[in-house]
Amino acid sequence: MIKKFLMERRSWIILFLFLQLLTIFIGFLDAAIPFPPLLYIVFLSFVIFSGFLVIRYHKETKFYKSLEEWDNNLDLIEIADALSPFEKMIETSVIQQTERLQQEAAQNRTALEQEKDELLSWIHEVKTPLSAMKLIIHDLDDANIKTKLNYEWLRIHHLLDQQLHQKRIPFMENDLYIEETDLKALIFKEIKDLQSWCFQKGIGFEIDLAVPHVLTDGKWLSFIIRQLLTNAVKYSEESDIFINSFDCDGQTMLKIKDFGRGIDPKDMPRIFDKGFTSTIVHQDNAATGMGLYLAKKAAQPLLIKIEVQSKLGEGTTVSLTFPKQNDFVHITGM
Repeated sequence: MIKKFLMERRSWIILFLFLQLLTIFIGFLDAAIPFPPLLYIVFLSFVIFSGFLVIRYHKETKFYKSLEEWDNNLDLIEIADALSPFEKMIETSVIQQTERLQQEAAQNRTALEQEKDELLSWIHEVKTPLSAMKLIIHDLDDANIKTKLNYEWLRIHHLLDQQLHQKRIPFMENDLYIEETDLKALIFKEIKDLQSWCFQKGIGFEIDLAVPHVLTDGKWLSFIIRQLLTNAVKYSEESDIFINSFDCDGQTMLKIKDFGRGIDPKDMPRIFDKGFTSTIVHQDNAATGMGLYLAKKAAQPLLIKIEVQSKLGEGTTVSLTFPKQNDFVHITGM
């Protein structure tokens, strides 16, 4: 800031130096003017001017320092009060622009909330004909058509489910209910929903739950497991998917292992990125790139750690590490 202040006052400093040099030059030319007192006056002028610069530096830079340190968060309290007429002009301009941005931000938030509410309402409305379609498909006699329609119905159902939970995730901490959750019942329900798809692809499940219960929010854990199972089935062909839970140093771990196409090593750092699908099968229209992203986002408030190990062509293992009971104190006050 000192350098900027000196650059800003450069013309005044140059003028002062020029006047002092002019005084010395006149004293040097005019013998009638005593030279030592003239040098003394010039020296005093330098001292006074230096002190003046120091005082003005602290006075004039206070406002601009506050502007420089301002986080641009639309909070004008952080800006120091303007003193000079120029500072007041800047302050007026900043206040007007900030108030305009605050109004626009409020309008955008309102519009976004309205759009979210309309989308959630639409999703709930669509669920009604979707349920009717499920009943109609169930009554079909042609097994081949029935299987194909069940698969497409399931895709629509999961896409709507992802949209619904994606809109809820930013506010999920308000919806958490931590309780003892039955892993077996939860996992079997999710497998049952995928049953027709699994039959179509020849996929089975091997389940071994040494730890049958975990402390978590059952509704959101269902959503997380739904994303992981959907990925496992989607990228597997005629193989079993292994699901097991066990205790690891006082924490419950749940592993879901498939023998599908696996993940390329160069893709591993990006698998939790929003919208990322794959660099190998980039034209896969069935992939949305949202499953692992949403699972990770939902797991964070639940303090569940998600890890993925995979080898290309050999399958993928996803591990969920559940927190200890004491870890929930800051969420529930238990």
